[in-house]
Amino acid sequence: MLSRKAAMQEEKKMNKVKKGWLAVQVGLEDEGGFQRFVIPISYLYHSLFKQLLDAAQEVYGYQANGPLVLPCSICDFLRLRARIDKEVNNQQYYQQNLQRHHQLATLSFH
Repeated sequence: MLSRKAAMQEEKKMNKVKKGWLAVQVGLEDEGGFQRFVIPISYLYHSLFKQLLDAAQEVYGYQANGPLVLPCSICDFLRLRARIDKEVNNQQYYQQNLQRHHQLATLSFH
């Protein structure tokens, strides 16, 4: 059994988030609670995620203590996250192919 101090230190370690990432709490109170997710900060710039941030501001206001709480069902959040990830992956794939095409075009002219 951990002492209170050791338990607090263990919890602090679990709550640490890598640089470039953000912990959020997702859920609806009438659904029975919230779940913690760690998302890349780049999500904050995505238009779909901005809509969710606007909803959070309407529900909770700008000055909330603790983690960022997002007012949507966990299922909806998982769908949103999958959609954002898919868009980002498609964009990265397009950019990589564009770079390869540019490199090949440059080589063929020399």
